[in-house]
Formats: sequence, C-alpha cells, structure tokens
Amino acid sequence: MLTLHDYLPSQNGWKIRVLLGLLAIAYDTRMVSIFEGESRSEAFLALNPAGAVPVLELEDGRTIAESNAILAYLAEGTPLLPADRYQRAKVMQWLFFEQYYVEPVIGTLRFWTLTGRLERNQALVAGKREAGTRALAALERGLAGTPFLAGDALSIADIAVYAYGHRAEDCGFRLADYPSVAAWTGRVRDAIGPDQPVHPYGIDPHSAA
Repeated sequence: MLTLHDYLPSQNGWKIRVLLGLLAIAYDTRMVSIFEGESRSEAFLALNPAGAVPVLELEDGRTIAESNAILAYLAEGTPLLPADRYQRAKVMQWLFFEQYYVEPVIGTLRFWTLTGRLERNQALVAGKREAGTRALAALERGLAGTPFLAGDALSIADIAVYAYGHRAEDCGFRLADYPSVAAWTGRVRDAIGPDQPVHPYGIDPHSAA
C-alpha cells in the first residue's frame, strides 16, 4: 500500500489527499512533526533530500517528493491528467505556474500570517503582496472563458492551484476582486466535494499559531 508522509495543515499535503480521495486509492498516512524538526531528521531526509512534505512512498519503498510531481504520478492514465499532448502541456503549464507564482507567494504569506511570523518577515511582505496580486491577476486572465485551467474538465492543475489559491483571503487578498477566479473556486469546490477539509495550524501545538 502507498504511504503518504504528510502534515495536515500543509496545503501541499492537502492536494495529495484530495487526489487520492477522488481516485479512491487506499493509502497509509505517516504524520511528520514539522515544527519539532522531524522533516530535517536523517530518516526523513533519506525520503526527501529537500526535507519537505508531502512525500509519497511506493509499495517497493521508492519515494516521490514535490506535491505536483506526486499529483502527476498518481493521475497518470486518468482523466485528471489528459493524454492529449496539448492539454497535458496546459496542465504542466499551470503546475509550474503554481510552484513559481502561487505557493511561494500566497502560500508563504498565509503561513506567516497564520503562525504569527508576519512581523518578523515584514521586510519581505510588500514584495510578496505585489507578487500575489500579479499571480491572481494572471489567474483571472487565464480563466477568462474557460471553466477549468486546462479546458472543460477538472484536472490536477486545478487541484494544485486551488490548494493555496482558494485560501488567499487568509492573508489579506480579496477573491471578490477576481470574479473569474472566484467562480472557478466554486466549480473546483463542487468537483472535489467536502471530504478533505483545510486544517488550521492551530491543531499543531508546536506551531505557535
């Protein structure tokens, strides 16, 4: 059986839980105590040299790190990763967009905000907010005239971008300012269903949230 090395408040981990649920894939969970330093332990670094969750451990012990790489692995051969060459490239386009422009900006600002780290990173906040505004504006343009990022159906691109994108209001952005994005978040929410809640950092007593 697959094993997901996970941390519940991580939206990168959330992506994988959503996809495993949609595909009805059974898996075991191994929780990693990030704020206690477990992700920097030798044992965990042997799974992922970058020391970050999530990590998917295969039945034979091999591992895959980076959430979007895990999404692509799990979705292979399903409609969530189209076989059509152009559509697949569009999925990859948005997966790269998420890792360059969404997770490092909105994800980071959200983490700082929800764990009380905003003030100590104040010198970087203005630049992050400007970059977040540009990312949401690009997403707004990308969703003009299309229900989902790669076309007419949900794909792993939507799951990836939605993970932190739909939580942008946690760190001060207004999704109402981006009507195409707001409408898209509703479609994605309906498509994935209610079974994978977003967990607050406050559930972890070590997070100082």
